[in-house]
Amino acid sequence: MEQTYAEGQLKLGEKQEEGRTKCPFDPFQRHCSIVSDGDLYTATSVNFKGFDLALMRMSLSMLSRKATLRTSESSSFLDEPVFVHMDLVRESEGSSEGDDDKVYMFFSENAVEYDFPNKLMVSRVARVCKGDLGGHRMLYNRWTTFLKARLDCSVPEPSLPYMVQDVFLLQHSDWRKSIFYAVFTPQSGSADLSAVCAYSVTAIGDVFSRGRYKAPIKDTSPVKWGTYGGETLDPRPGACINDAVRSMGIKNTLDLPDKTLQFVRDHPIMEEAVKPLNGGPQLVKRGPMFTRIAVDRVTALDGHSYDVMFIGTENGFVQKAVNYDGEMFIIEEVQLLQHPEPIKTLRLSAVTGQLYAGSGTAAVQMALSDCGRYSSCLDCVLARDPYCAWQPTAALCTAVSSTPNSNRSLIQSLRDADASMCPSLESVSPESYTLIPGNNIRLQCQPDSNLAEVRWFFNDQPLRPSDTKYFLYGEGIMILNASAADSGLYVCQAVERVKGRQYPRTVTAYQLQPGEGDPDRCRQGDETALEVSVGMLSLLLAALLVFNVCVGHRPLLRCNKARWCFRTQKAQIKPLGLNFTPGGLPGSMLMTQSGVIIRIPE
Repeated sequence: MEQTYAEGQLKLGEKQEEGRTKCPFDPFQRHCSIVSDGDLYTATSVNFKGFDLALMRMSLSMLSRKATLRTSESSSFLDEPVFVHMDLVRESEGSSEGDDDKVYMFFSENAVEYDFPNKLMVSRVARVCKGDLGGHRMLYNRWTTFLKARLDCSVPEPSLPYMVQDVFLLQHSDWRKSIFYAVFTPQSGSADLSAVCAYSVTAIGDVFSRGRYKAPIKDTSPVKWGTYGGETLDPRPGACINDAVRSMGIKNTLDLPDKTLQFVRDHPIMEEAVKPLNGGPQLVKRGPMFTRIAVDRVTALDGHSYDVMFIGTENGFVQKAVNYDGEMFIIEEVQLLQHPEPIKTLRLSAVTGQLYAGSGTAAVQMALSDCGRYSSCLDCVLARDPYCAWQPTAALCTAVSSTPNSNRSLIQSLRDADASMCPSLESVSPESYTLIPGNNIRLQCQPDSNLAEVRWFFNDQPLRPSDTKYFLYGEGIMILNASAADSGLYVCQAVERVKGRQYPRTVTAYQLQPGEGDPDRCRQGDETALEVSVGMLSLLLAALLVFNVCVGHRPLLRCNKARWCFRTQKAQIKPLGLNFTPGGLPGSMLMTQSGVIIRIPE
């Protein structure tokens, strides 16, 4: 059914279309699709039971004469796949060979080529050519260019192959410089590492156009796979139609010889795996699993472009990370969802400068950069955010793109994190606190950066965590059982280490001053005031008692050699058995049946 969005409302149209082969029957089954030039490429289940999964292409135009294509039903093409992502790379643009555009599909599946007692899952990338029309006799209405290769993303710890969870294509004006960024997680529940690997479009293409094929050894049961050692056919099996193939009289895939098509049918797996850029993961992190990724390319003040990764996690967070000369730096981690739940969708808009995230229950947007959160030049520079730079004249951290005419005066240091260009920080005025002996005093200190190390100083001397006098924790310090000797200046510093340099910054300061007068005298004064108050209340209650006696409501009570007395329900007087502490009130006290205490002079 068609949908239209207008004036803030999403409406369903009256025209309905059959969704079979276009989307899965089960909404929880992963699938992927793209639309290009009137054709729908989709990877999903074909039947209701969900065991026939295929990569298909169908025309959305009634006037198109293109036949619907799909992958063959053989398990060597797709074996219980989990589809992840699909994208189009227009490799025909600027091609000197008259090459065709390519559709790349990322997924995980059972590896038929490995001799394992149990099923082993691997991550794959498959490729088909946009101009594929299927075969004339063999592979009729089937892909003739379908090839697949394993994705390599090895983590430092030994483990089973990691599973691809999401892919983002960072496109470049020159498609040869485009990069696929992929999120990987372990296929076993014992590990808690997630990884991000990047793959060059050119490197993927080289595996398909120059790599060796795997061949099934059919004399074994079950079928085993080895490396194909025979001669490569011409035209190359699985290759797109280009100028060299056209010169052979082959205008499209319908003209391909049966020998080539039979080879593609029997050898859809490539021998070599696709290696990531720099030979390994861009980022490896322990903790909540990565779920989705989006990448933005930012040009910084140094003229270099940096790929900023926004990574969604299974507990509703988004991590913002960037790679500086092989050093992966996490700029910030933002909690987008109030309740922990996996982020299932990430979409980035460079036009609006917003990142859009979706879960099973909510949709959230966040700005790609929030430069205003950095209150000082030191924070702004050490954040190493390519979106942000410090503007000395305005004394604020601003977006680089918003001030194109004043970029020369902006301060930014991404690779070196050199904050020496920042002006000197103003001294922090200490807050005055009155020290009350015997109390526990709490002093707060929360630096803006999670990467900073917190240090405390008392009268310019560093405080050690091993000192039992102080309790240091994440939000500050606790001075236990304070005394007059603890009065003085307390300073909290946040120290960041970057590239072997230290950048200390005073976050807050406190001046603890003892209260005026002798503490014991103050305590005695408080007790005297309490005695006067209780005495006045006792006199009032005694007058009330005398009044009750005079009118005959209550008999007069006497206590013999007893400090504390209380009345029972039978109006009997019994000693309470308590003694006064030094400095207590003189005289006897009486507690009535209603709980009122009365003071009787001795």
